[in-house]
Amino acid sequence: QVQVVESGGGSVPAGGSLRLSCAASGNNFSINVMAWYRQGLGNQREPVAIITSDGTTNHVDSVKGRFSISRDNAKNTVYLQMNSLKREDTAVYYCNVAGRTISRVLFNSWGQGTQVTVSS
Repeated sequence: QVQVVESGGGSVPAGGSLRLSCAASGNNFSINVMAWYRQGLGNQREPVAIITSDGTTNHVDSVKGRFSISRDNAKNTVYLQMNSLKREDTAVYYCNVAGRTISRVLFNSWGQGTQVTVSS
């Protein structure tokens, strides 16, 4: 079983920055896709950014130019650098990791979420 733990959330004023981290742990697995999602109060969970094993990234339009996803394959860790934060970025941010075990069993694991609050 692959476990995922996020960290780095907090409260910042509008225009500020935060860096989220997400580490995957377990035995004998390889990761394909790592992604960040977010869920604001009363809203559905939505994708924010995704990065594949070869480093290809994609960001939702609302965060392009402000957020940047990256990963450290040696540490099985994905990051989300968030700059120029806006109030509408306030949400619980979730990390998602997908891959397969050494037994070729596919997995798709979610973290517990980390709160990001942006104040005006």
